[in-house]
Amino acid sequence: MTDERLTLSPEARRVVAARHEGDAGAEAENVPQWLRTSAGWSWRFVALVAAVSLLVFAVVHVRLVFVAVFLALVMTSVLKPLADLYSRVMPRGLAVALSLLSAFVFVGGLVTYVVASVAGQWQSLADQFTTGIDQIISWVQHGPLPFDFSRAQIDDAIASGHQWVADNSANLATTAVASAGTVAQAFAVLALSIFCTVFFLISGGGMWRWFLGQVPAGHRGRWDDAAAAGWFTFSGYARGTVIIAVTDGILAGILLAALGIPLAAPLAVLVFIGAFIPLIGAPLAMVIAAVVALAAEGPVKALAVTIGIALIGQLEGHVLQPLIMGKQVALHPVVIALGVTAGTVLAGILGAVVAVPVMAVTWTVYSRLRPRPDELDEPPPEDGGGDGAAAGA
Repeated sequence: MTDERLTLSPEARRVVAARHEGDAGAEAENVPQWLRTSAGWSWRFVALVAAVSLLVFAVVHVRLVFVAVFLALVMTSVLKPLADLYSRVMPRGLAVALSLLSAFVFVGGLVTYVVASVAGQWQSLADQFTTGIDQIISWVQHGPLPFDFSRAQIDDAIASGHQWVADNSANLATTAVASAGTVAQAFAVLALSIFCTVFFLISGGGMWRWFLGQVPAGHRGRWDDAAAAGWFTFSGYARGTVIIAVTDGILAGILLAALGIPLAAPLAVLVFIGAFIPLIGAPLAMVIAAVVALAAEGPVKALAVTIGIALIGQLEGHVLQPLIMGKQVALHPVVIALGVTAGTVLAGILGAVVAVPVMAVTWTVYSRLRPRPDELDEPPPEDGGGDGAAAGA
């Protein structure tokens, strides 16, 4: 053993000596190998949980900034193809302005149409809803349920609800006053997101190249590859969700209009909005549309609405999502359900919306940054200072 050590380089002799010292120390401690391995994984897991908790804590305290940047990235991913199309025939700045104007016209027209539809049919819907409520109460009283309710019991329940509103009017007023601040914050977030979107569309590539220049030269290729994969996943999810939501809204509007359901346009817009909330948005919109159909047109058309929107959901899950998104969001349904639930617990409806794209992008970036099996077998570079010199240059 002594002769073999003499033939090794000084660095190799130090490695061999350290290895023998580590083995001797392990034998002296008399700790089983499985316990040492478990301890190593345990402290790494604790460090990972601490880092994730710190990140979540920071995001929660700067939630408005996070929301603004997230909305800016969503708008950038949706508007970038349109801005690229316009930029073929005009300067980039003008193309970005025109793409934003196109988006404002579309959203404004949609909101105007919904408001006009509600204003024109509101009184009729109110009368039909009152009649439908009376029919539901009559069905509860005399229907095939295994238990009976008297009219007095139902009136007492309604009176209890009115009394609860009266007793909690102060809290409700406080909530309404607090919501005014929330509206102001929403406008501030929207303004910041539009501001960021403009610069992302105009000089997003330059901003990323500047950031990449701060990364050591030896790691720039992998960071660039991971960022490209993450942006591909995020933009694919954002654009795919918008396309699927528009398709769901159009199909739901056609279904409701064909069945003669009042306020078909606003309900279709509700289905469109619900498509942005994974797992719970579309079913909730379906329930609201079915309740309106039940109150206005009776149980037969309500059942038809329920079946029709359920079929739209099946079309979305089995045809539209695989066709439009493909494998850009390669997450198991169980992971999506757990992520949406955790996001809802942490940040309410906002957490439910951002959970899936955040998980998808995180997994994609991690998959690109982690060492590949073929890279683990490669010998380390002989000169470790080359990358630093290149980065400094």
